[in-house]
Amino acid sequence: MSVELNHTIVAARDKKASARFLADLLGLEVGAPYGPFIPVQIPNGVTLDYMDANGEIAAQHYAFLVSEEEFDTILARVEAAGLTHWADPGHRRPDAINRNDGGRGTYFDDPNGHRLEILTRPYGSGGA
Repeated sequence: MSVELNHTIVAARDKKASARFLADLLGLEVGAPYGPFIPVQIPNGVTLDYMDANGEIAAQHYAFLVSEEEFDTILARVEAAGLTHWADPGHRRPDAINRNDGGRGTYFDDPNGHRLEILTRPYGSGGA
């Protein structure tokens, strides 16, 4: 039996705006609404289903493995949007990228406080 992550629910103050935020930065499409969800499908088949939440939203972390070219494009979108990005998950190195495992990575927050990350090599994959 093969086990794969199929989808996860992402809590949001405004599910439409939050789905659009992610899709625009990553160069993806927002799917048609179904039930209480607004989906954004990632090319590997995983769907992030945005759902409106009442009250406090617990910040989650979502990391996206991208190519070197996609990294440059997404980082340019992040900067054009006036978002701060950090080289580390603790937000100690602003406006910087990391070079972990011979790749590049950076973190930024979505409007709900979720921690988003783009990286070009999976952690622990080695590299120079």
